[in-house]
Amino acid sequence: MKQIKTLKIFSFCFVATFFSCNNEEIDESKIDTNEFKTIQVTNHDGKPFSTGNSSETNKFNSGPGGGVMMQAFYWDVPAGGTWWNVVKGKVASWGNAGIESIWLPPVSKAQNGPFSMGYDPTDYFDFGDYNQNGTVETRFGSKTELTSLITTVHNENMKVYADIVINHNSGGQSELNPFTNSNTYTKFNVASGKFNRTYNDFYKNSFGNNDEGSFGGFPDLCHANPYVQDWLWKRSDGVGKYYKNTMKFDGWRFDYVKGFGPWVVNQWNANVGGFSVGEYWDGNAATLEWWCDNANSSAFDFACYYKMDEAFDGDDLSKLSSGDMLWKRRPYRAVTFVSNHDTDQIWKKNLAYAYILTHEGYPTIFYKDYEDWLDKSKLNNLIWIHNNKATGNTSILYADNDEYIARRNGYNGNPGLVVYLNNSSSWQERWVETNWSSTEIKDYTGNSSWQPTTQGGKWVKIQCPPNSYSVWSTL
Repeated sequence: MKQIKTLKIFSFCFVATFFSCNNEEIDESKIDTNEFKTIQVTNHDGKPFSTGNSSETNKFNSGPGGGVMMQAFYWDVPAGGTWWNVVKGKVASWGNAGIESIWLPPVSKAQNGPFSMGYDPTDYFDFGDYNQNGTVETRFGSKTELTSLITTVHNENMKVYADIVINHNSGGQSELNPFTNSNTYTKFNVASGKFNRTYNDFYKNSFGNNDEGSFGGFPDLCHANPYVQDWLWKRSDGVGKYYKNTMKFDGWRFDYVKGFGPWVVNQWNANVGGFSVGEYWDGNAATLEWWCDNANSSAFDFACYYKMDEAFDGDDLSKLSSGDMLWKRRPYRAVTFVSNHDTDQIWKKNLAYAYILTHEGYPTIFYKDYEDWLDKSKLNNLIWIHNNKATGNTSILYADNDEYIARRNGYNGNPGLVVYLNNSSSWQERWVETNWSSTEIKDYTGNSSWQPTTQGGKWVKIQCPPNSYSVWSTL
């Protein structure tokens, strides 16, 4: 038997199957409203998540619900310098589907040369045009192909974000480091001639023994060094400003931000600008909130990610109601996701995507999910729903182990929506309180053919198919 775990909901006695009349009346005057425990999750004015505009143009306009990001790669995409052209060939269809932005892997030359995914950076200014580390092109292609891709993205009125790896470097030559009294691979005389580095630019050095964290034994870049700061975010020809003003990137995904203080991203954003999101891999929503506030940046909502895994794969949708998530604390800072190049542990992805694409935050679609593993037409439908109907702050209407119902309360004339998630093996029905009085509504997923009319007091019965979802809004 189903056990209700978080919300005590007034029940109606209906001896009926899901074929019951969806326009049946209830006497609202007899409802004990104290039995309905609607949870108001967020209380802001309802504006959508904003990633800002490019400094050169105002052509990026999201729909009423905000934007959707595409992670335009996966781990070990085909080598051989073809990936930029593969992505370029998909940009138009992604834009037509409602994708607002794409996130690219690290674009510069790395130690593993033609085989590197870019997370072991050597030369930040070699985009595939210098012969070093065993190759001219990067794994993904040439600088010409990269700039052509970026231009194509912008021509489709979309944004492009660069993956920035500034915690560590790799591929330097050995040199004597007096601070460790040993040889370290910290001498970087790079082919571009820009941002050469020595042992004093990495910990352990004259600025200290360490910072917040190191990664994989790679030389740990010292952000306390003014020389490093100059080349990363202060100089007009440094990494950040060159990527933004010359390469025309619109924003940044910062890799492994646990490895350095949030002030680093804060300073980058203050000096360079553009949208930013940090990979702070932590399931504690309060910790993510702390990092966002101090970095003045968005962060991937790992708290939401882990709660979705507990809810959908752990068969307890009440976790979506009770669970603490970044989007509940900072809806304008949370970048939500179902899987990415590093982690892919949620099995019931159809429910997870229905969740993030109807809830607050900046939802991200993973390339493999969209192009290979899931039903693209269903994802496109959810993207449309997000862009056109997922507006306003959030109220949770019902949650137990099998069912979850939430309401987006609308913004600026847009009506919002009611989303119904069903993790059980049978059709389910619920009476819910909407924001719409005497109004005909429908399920915009097409999973239900009902088109009920809400009652004068805004109540209506909706339904949801097994192991699936429905999303209701006005016609």
